[in-house]
Amino acid sequence: MTETAELTVAECLRLLRAGTIGRVVFTSAAMPAAEPVGYILDRDEVVFCVPQDGPLSMATRNAVVGFQADDVDPTTHIGWSVLGIGRTYEVTDPHRRAALAALAADARPWRSDATSRTIALPLQQLSGHQIRLTPLPDTAADSVCSR
Repeated sequence: MTETAELTVAECLRLLRAGTIGRVVFTSAAMPAAEPVGYILDRDEVVFCVPQDGPLSMATRNAVVGFQADDVDPTTHIGWSVLGIGRTYEVTDPHRRAALAALAADARPWRSDATSRTIALPLQQLSGHQIRLTPLPDTAADSVCSR
């Protein structure tokens, strides 16, 4: 069983600021797709790098996409999930790119090189939920897994 409670925009931003890995949700060949990315939060924009070529590069060229990040503690079974939606743009200004690189200095999954595009996603819509998972009793889990 899963219990959820809505998060405020401020709580969503706080959680995104602490995260490092999320998923860009987009459309590819008329089908839903999602790709994991390392990201940072710069004010109210999710910023991530993508290779020059590939489906994610094409999907983030001035396009409306979703971004989701979440985390659940395996011991307490308490976590969160945040979803943002907005129109992407490429960050080309060298001063802003340098500032973002400095901001991302401690972000391990951030991957930027001369061949990558830096993409910003202004969070025009933002929602989130706190999640509490209620583990199944051991006997119920055994019967489900033994089928």
